[in-house]
Amino acid sequence: MISRRELLRNALTLAPVAGGAAFFASMPRWLEAALASQSSTIQDLLRTAPKARYWTTFALAGSDCSKCHAPGENLTKPHTHTPTTVRCLLCAQGCTIKAGGRGKCRARMNVNGELRSLVYGRPLAIHVDPIEKKPFYNFLPGSDAFSLGTAGCPLRCKFCQNWTLSQVAPEDNDTQYAAPGAIVQAAVSERSPVIAFTYNEPTVFTEYMLDIAREAKKRAVRSVIVSCGFMNEAPLAEMCDVLDAIKIDLKGFSEDFYRKVSAAELKPVLRSIKQVAQRKRHLEIVNLMVPTLNDDKASVQGLVDWVAGEVGPDVPVHFTRFHPDYQLLNLPPTPIATLERAREAAIAKVGNVPDHPGNHTYCPKCGKIVIKRSGFFVDQINLRNGACALCGTKIAGVFA
Repeated sequence: MISRRELLRNALTLAPVAGGAAFFASMPRWLEAALASQSSTIQDLLRTAPKARYWTTFALAGSDCSKCHAPGENLTKPHTHTPTTVRCLLCAQGCTIKAGGRGKCRARMNVNGELRSLVYGRPLAIHVDPIEKKPFYNFLPGSDAFSLGTAGCPLRCKFCQNWTLSQVAPEDNDTQYAAPGAIVQAAVSERSPVIAFTYNEPTVFTEYMLDIAREAKKRAVRSVIVSCGFMNEAPLAEMCDVLDAIKIDLKGFSEDFYRKVSAAELKPVLRSIKQVAQRKRHLEIVNLMVPTLNDDKASVQGLVDWVAGEVGPDVPVHFTRFHPDYQLLNLPPTPIATLERAREAAIAKVGNVPDHPGNHTYCPKCGKIVIKRSGFFVDQINLRNGACALCGTKIAGVFA
């Protein structure tokens, strides 16, 4: 039987000619499961694991205690500084990691006092998707997005639909190393104008993502991220320098929901949304409506009011349908009526409900459909130079 390593090597080798991404997209589930049963070793991963970015140590921080200690932490309490302990500064979890340990994302490992990325060059999933599937509705509608993800996530969402990627360690699956240039070449070979970093939380492979995005710019390929928005300000600033569009999942509008359902916090996500908007990067927001957990009227209205007041009415908001998955198999799918009530509270999109009127993009002035969709596919575009073809009103988005 051909190994997963050999399969991936062949796919990446043939990608410039035959389209490796198309192969992944058409892989039978039984074969995908069989190949996934093989695993890498930490030694395999460490051979190609580069030094990570956005971390510090006691020695590097010097006298700036805030670099290593959380805000509000009692610094008068006696404590010792271990030279090989590092503090990760990539996301809001702020993990303190001892030598040989990892952060909550499982993707970054402390190797003798140096933080290394175990997922650099190690994609676990590669597909070509409609960009509407991300979902991006007002960014190059109708385009294909060469999409990839790795292992790992800083969150623990009980409803995660990609938990077989996000909630595993990098060594749980065998992976073939793929350099940033190979990914870009594969996207070009597939004639995909966009590379999407998605499936798991791309923040955990920030170094890999940024290197791919920079290579992609040289080939006139754009880059987008599908994110939980839990990264810190400095990494996000660099992402805004390089990426062309950012979609953030605003999973709920209460700290209680974030703590209990995602093992995270709401405040850093709101900060990230505002930061992206201030940088004038194309931004779209998604709220997965989970029955009984985040679909009450007060939460929805609070979310809508916050978005309108803090980032403006031009940012597309998607209310999407929950389907039972992972640890929330006990809950029913979101009633369509719930999504429609949310849509009435704002000019919003309805997701995961094929052929619903909320799938379309409408002109805010004349109310006519400017982008008509069937599921994830675009049927008709009534735009002229980024404006409504019927009344001439400018439509917020990136259309060329």
